[in-house]
Amino acid sequence: MKKRTGLLLISLMTLMIFTAACGSTSNKESGAKKNDTITYQDVKGEVKLPQNPKRIVLLAESYYGDLVTLGKTPIAATAPIFKNPFYKGKTDGVKNLGKSPSVEKVASLKPDMIIAWGEDEKFDQYKKIAPTVAIQYNQYSFKDQLKEFGKLTGTSKKAADWITKWDAKIAEVKPKVTKAVGNKTVSIVSPFDKGIYIFGNTFARGGEIIYDELKLKAPKAVQKEAIDSGVGYANISLEKLPEFAGDYIFTSPWSGSKSNGDQVYESSIWASLPAVQNKRVFETDTVGYFFNDPVSLEGQLEFIVDRLTSAS
Repeated sequence: MKKRTGLLLISLMTLMIFTAACGSTSNKESGAKKNDTITYQDVKGEVKLPQNPKRIVLLAESYYGDLVTLGKTPIAATAPIFKNPFYKGKTDGVKNLGKSPSVEKVASLKPDMIIAWGEDEKFDQYKKIAPTVAIQYNQYSFKDQLKEFGKLTGTSKKAADWITKWDAKIAEVKPKVTKAVGNKTVSIVSPFDKGIYIFGNTFARGGEIIYDELKLKAPKAVQKEAIDSGVGYANISLEKLPEFAGDYIFTSPWSGSKSNGDQVYESSIWASLPAVQNKRVFETDTVGYFFNDPVSLEGQLEFIVDRLTSAS
């Protein structure tokens, strides 16, 4: 009888140990699942995101290059990215969603994260498909924006590494550009249907590179109305162009315009500008310069430095 009782006690103890072990394993798995998500603060509030997203759908196309740089190339994105020459070879296998994809089309891709403009009227519907991050254009500088994408995709180190390399590149080329340009002024001119946009340092088109990174001088009117104002651009008439035109001009028609800019480029006012007469006008790609992500900025920097250092 004692022998049977002893065996019974041993069996019960073994069962308890096994159960405890299973419980411990279960708790570890449960803890791991909890740690699979992060909490991120976007422009609309807090959002729970997967720690290592693998199926990102990008509806805020301005930031495609940020995700590529961080090794998080989206599985699908809206149409404008496919016309950016700086993305050549970097969109292979990415689905083109067109300009305004339906909610059903986005859902069919089974994303684990969606990145969309905060003002998108379908934003609340996207949230029902997958965790959705609200993006506001120009909320951050291009470096801080990359850091934010690093946070929300678990790639902060890659973001920091790119910034370090970028700063080193700027330090390398800046003396050459400064020597070539000296105290001369630079402006960014973009004709559109009803006027001319003059861009400053926060609205892409190479402005971040020209004014913030290379520290080149803007004409006084540009400095006042497009930079110091904080707006990022000025909307002027053709008659005011001489006041805003620098000794060097980077130009292309505005990407949202139906006009090719001939109303400006074929005018007598344009022909009279010192930059035009001295052959210091450089045509930029309308789509490629719309972007200010790391991939596009690298291409823009190469072009800007080459033109400014080789101009007579």
